[in-house]
Amino acid sequence: MAGTRSDKETKVSERASHFLKALVEHYSRDGQPVGSRTLAKETGLDLSPATVRNVMSDLEDMGLVSSPHTSAGRVPTLLGYRLFVDSLLTIKPLNEIDVAALQAEFEPLNDAGALVDTASRLLSGVTHLAGVVMLPRHERDVFRQIELLPLSGKKVLAILVTGEGEVHNRIIHTERPISPAQLVQASNFLTELFTGQDMGEVRKRLLEDLRITHQQMDALLRHALEMAQRVMESAEHKDQLRVSGQTNLMQFDELASMDRLKALFEAFNEKREILYLLDRCIQAEGVQIFFGGESGYEVLDDCSLVTTPYRVDGEVLGVLGVIGPTRMDYQRVIPVVDVTARLLAAALRQHN
Repeated sequence: MAGTRSDKETKVSERASHFLKALVEHYSRDGQPVGSRTLAKETGLDLSPATVRNVMSDLEDMGLVSSPHTSAGRVPTLLGYRLFVDSLLTIKPLNEIDVAALQAEFEPLNDAGALVDTASRLLSGVTHLAGVVMLPRHERDVFRQIELLPLSGKKVLAILVTGEGEVHNRIIHTERPISPAQLVQASNFLTELFTGQDMGEVRKRLLEDLRITHQQMDALLRHALEMAQRVMESAEHKDQLRVSGQTNLMQFDELASMDRLKALFEAFNEKREILYLLDRCIQAEGVQIFFGGESGYEVLDDCSLVTTPYRVDGEVLGVLGVIGPTRMDYQRVIPVVDVTARLLAAALRQHN
């Protein structure tokens, strides 16, 4: 799987790898810490309890498993999951019956939006997790014009017009007063820079420019980019991301607290952070997985995101995937994500 491959993998013995694989698979099923006796039974190895404890202690020393304070059993760490997926997991392709059933869901559809909705629904329905799909790039809106108008004091009205004629506006508080002439200059600069570009590409470029050139650019240019970014946040097109099955996450104890669910549901509704994550996967080859904190977003610390791009005639149109607890069944989820991407791409090719 794409991702940072653990430098521990060459140092883990075959026996320890066997135990780690069994532990991850058992923990994925019930979410409870796994004891040495249970592991000895599941691996089928004729080993003494002391030997099993020693192996588990070695895995813990390597940072691959940990012991919750309230239990004598152990659970996999993010590093353990990474090693499991990169080196120990055996992916079995979906059988022909399952693939045919998924394909049948796409066949009667001829609208890109309906195809994306179906892909999102299938991902959540088959995996019992949350399915996320970016709308194909050629179906998204584009940037047409931005106008920055002075209000009283340090306030600016930013008006964004898209290619579809949608108008988005936002009042922005600036660090200092900006003259009408400067706002006209900034408006013209931004409009010339971004007209005709995909809104997602504009959002991505704004983030990159602000991060890379923040110290080098003059104050007016920096303010212009910052204002554009903030109005873009308000204008995130609701159709850029389709999400299904958010309520599936309520079945997992580690995600079921009210605070955790509230944060997750806000992220699904607001969509921006998830879109940024999917944008990072655009150039990935095959399935990519973010475990917990690897995503960079605190709200997903107890979750994993399994994604893959979908392509038509070699062109990447978008990314799809699932979000669920870190202990999801990767052996099942990964082929479902992969096949759904291929089927969506095939359906979009026919649609075009």
